[in-house]
Amino acid sequence: MSTLKVHSIESAPAESKPLLEESVKSFGMLPGLHGVLAESPQILEGYKVLHGLFASSSFNAEELTVVWQTINVEHGCHYCVPAHTGIAHSMKVDSALTEALRNQEKMPTEKLQVLQDTTLSILRNRGNISDEEINKFYEAGYTERNLLDIILGLAQKVISNYTNHIAETPVDDAFKKFAWTK
Repeated sequence: MSTLKVHSIESAPAESKPLLEESVKSFGMLPGLHGVLAESPQILEGYKVLHGLFASSSFNAEELTVVWQTINVEHGCHYCVPAHTGIAHSMKVDSALTEALRNQEKMPTEKLQVLQDTTLSILRNRGNISDEEINKFYEAGYTERNLLDIILGLAQKVISNYTNHIAETPVDDAFKKFAWTK
């Protein structure tokens, strides 16, 4: 049983309140994950910065979704898979891609498959991937920057996935229709 609290703006530490107010302005609600992270203003700020950096990285909406959801599904995050399903819909990502990711099915294109395979290899092997895997990634049309951006996305997802496991963060009402279990 977790003792981590899902803070409201009112119950959050003073340093976290402005960050939570920004979250409400951005999302129209206070995401439960942000409420949990608010206990440590530094992790909340770090998560938000990493999210913004990854969202504006070298990847398009489909590729962002592949990296995020590949990590979320591999980690078995009950909160992030539904949340990123909703985010993917808002970014106009094809629902066939989103469902393939949620169900651990083949990607619709070879390039996205290589992105997923590379993301999984980095995740599972803690960054120790082979030259062959890296070359296949580059041959698919990706760059060194893309490779590093996967690591940026992984850093963001470690914060959220691990926090949600420990906190057992309830899925936000807006994403309950996308509920998921591994």
